[in-house]
Amino acid sequence: MGHLLYPDAYLASAYRIDYGRLYEKGFRGLIFDIDNTLVPHGMPADERAVKLFARLREIGFQCVLLSNNKEPRVKPFCSRVQAACIFKAAKPKPAAYRRAMELMHTDCQTTVFIGDQIFTDVLGANLAGIPSILVKPIDPKEEIQIILKRYPEKLVLLFYRIGGRHRREVL
Repeated sequence: MGHLLYPDAYLASAYRIDYGRLYEKGFRGLIFDIDNTLVPHGMPADERAVKLFARLREIGFQCVLLSNNKEPRVKPFCSRVQAACIFKAAKPKPAAYRRAMELMHTDCQTTVFIGDQIFTDVLGANLAGIPSILVKPIDPKEEIQIILKRYPEKLVLLFYRIGGRHRREVL
């Protein structure tokens, strides 16, 4: 398994990340996936997401939500959590990750990506040179194309746990 598929950290939830520690380590920009990272697939921003982004702003983070979904799905979510967004991002292509850093005025050393999928989120972050945190999906109910990707993801995670582990120290 190639290191491009390995996250820099693998955690239970985007809501359990020690964001204060990330800030202490010099990170200033956070790029998030939305569906199954922050809320179940297709759901609007809930109070937990709103509170998380308010806390992130208080800490001093710039945030961008990066989604392969279309504008009608992404824009209302971003508006509710008061974060910038990029929709139809074409993940894992790195261009949108770079655009997100431009919006935040950050770079690869000061930005972290957080998402729930290896073959889009993690791969794209790694191609863009950004540290990545993989989180477990919030809801097991997913679209069929995502369900089919979860099987090879399990194999990648097995190799990651056996010895691949972190490419860079994030947390």
